[in-house]
Amino acid sequence: MQLGLGVVRQIALNVTDVDAAERFYGETLGLRKIFRPQPHMVFFDCGALSLLLEQVHEQETPIGGAVIYFDCADIALKVRELEGRGVRFDHPVHLITRQPAYDLYMAFFRDPDGNMLALSQQAPKDYAPPGLPHP
Repeated sequence: MQLGLGVVRQIALNVTDVDAAERFYGETLGLRKIFRPQPHMVFFDCGALSLLLEQVHEQETPIGGAVIYFDCADIALKVRELEGRGVRFDHPVHLITRQPAYDLYMAFFRDPDGNMLALSQQAPKDYAPPGLPHP
């Protein structure tokens, strides 16, 4: 029996410093802030869903555990832009899988609290990110 759940509308991440997280997600990643209804939380627009960053005390709620994947049209360009803003990538752009209609590329990095984030591109079959061999 299926539950019939709908699409995901919001993702929440726990952070230790909401001001630093707001700067990182807003200024560094360039997400549009929706609002900051309380001093310990801020919401960002991520297209079809919102991202809630909520400051917690580490002893109350653990940090990490989730990965947010940001879709992008040109992963190599986006990596260069983010590196120019000081983002360090744990795993550079690499091929994840080849599908019949596209090849999936990803690159992984972290926010100031160590939460894992990723860039993702469903690339045309003839795409080859700079520095990687053509598939």
